Amino acid sequence: MKITIAQLDPIVGDIDGNYAKVLAAWDQASQEGSDLVVLPELFLTGYPPKDLLEFPWFIERVEEAVTKLIRQSVEYPATAILLGAPLPSGLSAGKGLHNAALLIYRGEILQRQAKSLLPTYDVFDEDRYFDGAEEVKVVSFKGEQLGISVCEDAWNDASFWPQKRFYDRDPIEELVKQGATILLNISASPFTMGKEEIRYQIIRNHAGKHGVPMIYVNQVGGNDELVFDGRSMAIDRLGRPLTICPSFREHHETIDTTSLGTEGLFAAEEPVSTVYEALVLGIRDYLSKCGFKKAVLGLSGGIDSAVTYCLAAAALGTENILGISMPSPYSSFGSVEDSRILAENLQAPFRVIPISDIYHSYLFTLSKQFGQTKPDLTEENLQARIRGNILMAFSNKYGYLLLSTGNKSELATGYCTLYGDMSGGLSVLADVPKTLVYQLADYINREREIIPQAIIDKAPSAELRPNQKDQDTLPPYPVLDKILYYYIEEGLSAEQIIKQGFEPETVQWVIRTVNRNEYKRRQAAPGLKVTSKAFGIGRRMPMAAKY
Repeated sequence: MKITIAQLDPIVGDIDGNYAKVLAAWDQASQEGSDLVVLPELFLTGYPPKDLLEFPWFIERVEEAVTKLIRQSVEYPATAILLGAPLPSGLSAGKGLHNAALLIYRGEILQRQAKSLLPTYDVFDEDRYFDGAEEVKVVSFKGEQLGISVCEDAWNDASFWPQKRFYDRDPIEELVKQGATILLNISASPFTMGKEEIRYQIIRNHAGKHGVPMIYVNQVGGNDELVFDGRSMAIDRLGRPLTICPSFREHHETIDTTSLGTEGLFAAEEPVSTVYEALVLGIRDYLSKCGFKKAVLGLSGGIDSAVTYCLAAAALGTENILGISMPSPYSSFGSVEDSRILAENLQAPFRVIPISDIYHSYLFTLSKQFGQTKPDLTEENLQARIRGNILMAFSNKYGYLLLSTGNKSELATGYCTLYGDMSGGLSVLADVPKTLVYQLADYINREREIIPQAIIDKAPSAELRPNQKDQDTLPPYPVLDKILYYYIEEGLSAEQIIKQGFEPETVQWVIRTVNRNEYKRRQAAPGLKVTSKAFGIGRRMPMAAKY
């Protein structure tokens, strides 16, 4: 059977726009003589549609679009379509919706298979909206028995997770026992660093173990904090790849399920390159889907803002980003000059707006209220907040989206200023630890020096007081990031982390600091997710708590 993989980038809620993409893919597949074109999970609404699913009028619009697709199918008498949509479940009790895969052909729905396994961990909230399928069934189509599943349904293979399974069912195994001759999984699986290899091993394990070819079609594109990398694939009955689709871009490809694959088609990509591509795509889609064309950010002369500037340039084009240096009394000459060189290397717009006069005006105004108190963090943070106000003024005046440049290590420990450097509409590096920021800088400079070496080499500093260095307050970043990984991503206790060889005092300080800064993170700009546990969408912790 000739099956077309349509790895596409939907806009959440844009049913008309997504419908148009469906028709374009269908038309192309039909012209290629394909028997079936397959699109991702919930493609008509985009994934994740979140609480849009709770509006009856929204579901009615989905149903109208499905009805139009059924009528349209008669125009493609040789080519069926398989795609995802939320539809009323018809159950007397429950949430009232199914996350459904629809096989449409010649004026009818041949198969409507609801998703069986509803994830509720990490970024997923599917049990909030959907009822799970009570059963799975194969469907006859053009001499084959199709076993259709939706995303998570493929992730509970007992042989792959021998010690930890979230569910007591394996829908893929159930479909094979019913005689499935081709397995099809439509998915919206978000990117995290290293996940592509796990996905590949899961899909090839199903195909090879059951002796049935398997087609996996994943969404691509950025939707809010989540980035979807695509990397769809077709695996033959021996567990060998027929095709591995590219990452982070739309792709249309037709394969023959009777063909045999070859080893070597799949190669895990370099982790830092996947993070780079994910962030670039995340920036591009967030701006375009929110109606922005240009971005602005503050250039401090440090590595975080430099990396963000380069990522934004790659995403939007250098002519569409504005970098602003805002030196205060404590800014070094190098901070401004290094930022200028960076802008010249990128050939991107750059401005210098000194803030010393504004800062001294603030100090004078507040001196009557502060009396004889000694300068402290209050005066330091005034500088960050002045910069945030200036950047937001440019955003308001010219319609730029302000990009926040803080990294995950800073956000974790609260080493950032609320309503200052945390200001923005998108936090690009919010899920990127400082040590990974340095790797990104090296990756950006892999062919030529774009980020000046002086920026990479200098000791990190907020430059809010004389001779300030990050390490005056924080543990060395290689140590800090390892502790943060164990605490945030692995969920280890202080005692367990200390057993990894870290100083008890350092571990206790890090954990205490992470816990007490939850209120800051709750007010932060949305951040692009690239690790297994991101703040905000991926980690939901109480603020007024003691633990």
